[in-house]
Amino acid sequence: MVGPYRGLFNGPGVKGFVLAGFVGRMPMSMLGIGIVLLVSALTESYATAGAVAATTNISFAIAAPLTGRLVDRFGQSRVIIPFSLVNALALASLMLCAGFGLPEWTLYASGLLVGATSLSLGSMVRARWSHLHGGSAKLHTAFAFESVADEVIFVAGPALVTVLATYVNPYAGLSVALVCLVGGSLALAAQRRTQPPVREIRSSGGSPILIPGIALLSCVYLALGAVFGSVDLITVAFAEEHGVKGASGFLLASIAGGSMVSGLWFGSRQWQIPLRGRLVRALGVLVVGLLPIIFIGDARVMAVGLFVAGLAISPTLITGFSLAERMLPPSLFTEGMAWISTSIGLGVAIGAWAGGRLTESIGASNAYVFTLGCAAIAAVVGVGGSGLLRLPEAPSPAES
Repeated sequence: MVGPYRGLFNGPGVKGFVLAGFVGRMPMSMLGIGIVLLVSALTESYATAGAVAATTNISFAIAAPLTGRLVDRFGQSRVIIPFSLVNALALASLMLCAGFGLPEWTLYASGLLVGATSLSLGSMVRARWSHLHGGSAKLHTAFAFESVADEVIFVAGPALVTVLATYVNPYAGLSVALVCLVGGSLALAAQRRTQPPVREIRSSGGSPILIPGIALLSCVYLALGAVFGSVDLITVAFAEEHGVKGASGFLLASIAGGSMVSGLWFGSRQWQIPLRGRLVRALGVLVVGLLPIIFIGDARVMAVGLFVAGLAISPTLITGFSLAERMLPPSLFTEGMAWISTSIGLGVAIGAWAGGRLTESIGASNAYVFTLGCAAIAAVVGVGGSGLLRLPEAPSPAES
């Protein structure tokens, strides 16, 4: 399993942009829970805290494709530097508005600015990998590594910000996120040697969301995002229902652990199955993997069930990003990847909202049906529209 990864980081500047991208992406998993913990502690209102966090998430989802377009037009460094600095100031303003008890609208305004100026660094890191290894087998391995890195971020980030905000200071979690944001982003911007060149836009097709395959992947990933958002919230409620709320972190780590293991394995293999076939199979495995959890009533068994369900997550994400890389023209790459990330983010918000409502009305165990249903929708859309994912020009039969 280790073999294909051994030489992945040997190129000039590769270790630097991978490390900078990892640090700079940490805040994406820290901001939501960090804002909830800070605002709820200072205003004593979870409703306000949740609304401010939602405002930030929705603002980011809307703005991400637009900032991606700016990156494609002007280059990563020229966009990262001003946006990351404004983003840091906006986050600092949010903390100050909450700390000084300023009117509630200031929280929403600063949260809106935080989301609008947040950058999809994951898309930029994948763009660098694509620039270095586009058309080679190494790109599959690189995307697999990035999916595993995302899983680590989404496991470690919320845990870190919760510990800091709970046991150190309400501001501590977001303060660390701010440092990671500025340090990682500026470090990535400084590495101009590995950034993709700005390419002239030769087509008049407008936004990459108008490419049928990208539109289809965005719909699939919207449903997958609802799976992720709902399973997280429902699992916490499931642990509380069964009197083991403290084990909720372990249960969430189980599904992430399954995804990390499968991601490392998936990226280490040289596949003969076409990308389109891999995506369809991964979506089917995800549905089958989630089916048992609606029947589980024991937390220990649920940990195993979630681990098994997580095994299909990374392969689905890796294959989808690989398909997008093949379908996107270089001049629209970052914006196209941002559309997919935005779809996931919107899906997470929808899944968390719906999962919360269903948990309150029918209980956590029954609410998992919604998670399974979202996975089924993703599979149906992916299979039904798989014809849009044909790659007419492929370097090898396995990549078409």
